[in-house]
Amino acid sequence: MNLTKREFLTAGIGAGLGLAAMPAALAQGRAGRKIPTRKVKTTKLFKSPEGFPNAIAVTPEGLWIGEQKLSAQSAIAYHLPEPKDLTEHAWLVDWNGKLLKTVSTQSRNTSGMAVGGGYVWMCANQAPEGIYQVDMNSRQISHRQIPLGPKDNGGGCHGALWQDGKLWIVALRLRGLLRVDPVSWEPEFMIPFYEHPDKPRVHAIAWDNGTIWQVVGNDCKHYADYRPALLRYEAETGRVVEIAEFEPDSCDPHGLAMHDGALVSCDAGIHPGWPNNDSPSSGWIFSIDFV
Repeated sequence: MNLTKREFLTAGIGAGLGLAAMPAALAQGRAGRKIPTRKVKTTKLFKSPEGFPNAIAVTPEGLWIGEQKLSAQSAIAYHLPEPKDLTEHAWLVDWNGKLLKTVSTQSRNTSGMAVGGGYVWMCANQAPEGIYQVDMNSRQISHRQIPLGPKDNGGGCHGALWQDGKLWIVALRLRGLLRVDPVSWEPEFMIPFYEHPDKPRVHAIAWDNGTIWQVVGNDCKHYADYRPALLRYEAETGRVVEIAEFEPDSCDPHGLAMHDGALVSCDAGIHPGWPNNDSPSSGWIFSIDFV
């Protein structure tokens, strides 16, 4: 169901957003419909530039990688020193990992990104949060909070994508995939997160022929116990049409993007609750292939 701004404001988040898509996205499990499941495996491609790569996007020029830095409470939580320079970068690399361009941003704890309309859109997951719109010369165009929240705190973000001139945001406070007009910043449509019974963690998204893949995973304390998966939503309805489970010993997926019909991802090297660099693929860009 596609909701106008007036309908958003009239119905409210719970009634307007949640119930609008619930029959398609959430009630399917209650009705007992079995969602088709496949397996995927990962293959390392190349290392990202030095740092924590926690977001990716694909353009004709190559692969964009969003840098995450840990500052303030995040640095304390991960037992890491706060960097002297808090600038977080968007790196453009070729498909061999060669650095082609660097865009500087003021995003904080970047955990999602999109590239489109001539801009990099960096998604902050730490105060002051919000989405940073930056041009290719590192000039900040705007910094706006995720819609439908407090003026100065729309909540964190764990992913984004650009498609058909629109920005999709993995909105943590709303617990949904929110499509926003990037000019007016009006919310247009939302898909509530599918509540997987044992994979509450949500991360990045990628577009695939009218559907959206999303990274999900279980809560755990070590890489060895992690069981990530991909959910595939119909973009028009929010209905989950497929689940892809990662094979054991796969890379730890954070970012997600589509390149030449195949999914690619990145392993940030840090993961909530794990020892730092617990994953053997820390800092790698890798492909995701169906088995």
